[in-house]
Amino acid sequence: MGRAMRRPIIAGNWKLNNTISEAVALTTALKSLVTHCTGVEIIVAPTFTALAAIGDVIKDSNVLLAAQDVYWEDSGAFTGEVSAPMLKDVGCDYVIIGHSERRQYFGETNESVNQKVKAALSHDLKPIICVGEQLEDRERGRTDTVIENHITGGIADLSAAELLSSVIAYEPVWAIGTGKTATPAQAQEVHSLIRKLLTDAYSDEVASQIRIQYGGSVKPENAAELMAQPDVDGALVGGASLQAESFAEIVKNSI
Repeated sequence: MGRAMRRPIIAGNWKLNNTISEAVALTTALKSLVTHCTGVEIIVAPTFTALAAIGDVIKDSNVLLAAQDVYWEDSGAFTGEVSAPMLKDVGCDYVIIGHSERRQYFGETNESVNQKVKAALSHDLKPIICVGEQLEDRERGRTDTVIENHITGGIADLSAAELLSSVIAYEPVWAIGTGKTATPAQAQEVHSLIRKLLTDAYSDEVASQIRIQYGGSVKPENAAELMAQPDVDGALVGGASLQAESFAEIVKNSI
């Protein structure tokens, strides 16, 4: 299966931005701009408080809903957490898991990522599993080691079918919010490594079907060149997804 057989997937991670009214306005504008973009899967990931409202806005449209995190238990005495059944109930199709900011600021580990991935899959939520190295790792030549640890830890004990219901997002931490972007060649190199790790863990047939997104200062200006790489199947967009026009341009440039 070649790149042409994997449908591009563009997700906007809004992080800690937008009140409900701001989120509704942004989504309404975006929806009208991407109505005819049927060749790509389009996802928005607002804060928990805006999920229900955004779910209503995108109903019967070609935009899907994602959450930015999930807890691995379905219910219980876990103050402040949100479970997979709750996300499914509010209309989510996807959930971002293991984002570098969750690892950096909130103690996310490969083990907790794996628990969350399994919880999401058990409730028919598709996980976007994030992996990526810090600047220090890259400078010390440890990129491959970090990526391998994140991949093997994050997908531990998943069946091939479960893996095929997942998306991998490579986000070089040194390129997130910094204005720096991995060159298309650098992105392709790591995406190729990820696909090889998945081939080794499962099979070439399985690995060739997995979609791998790139995340890290993706903009309308660099989206097409990144997406032209054979193993880059989409983008996990941060800042540029907070403007309907720029996010729509990235979507259009990915087809």
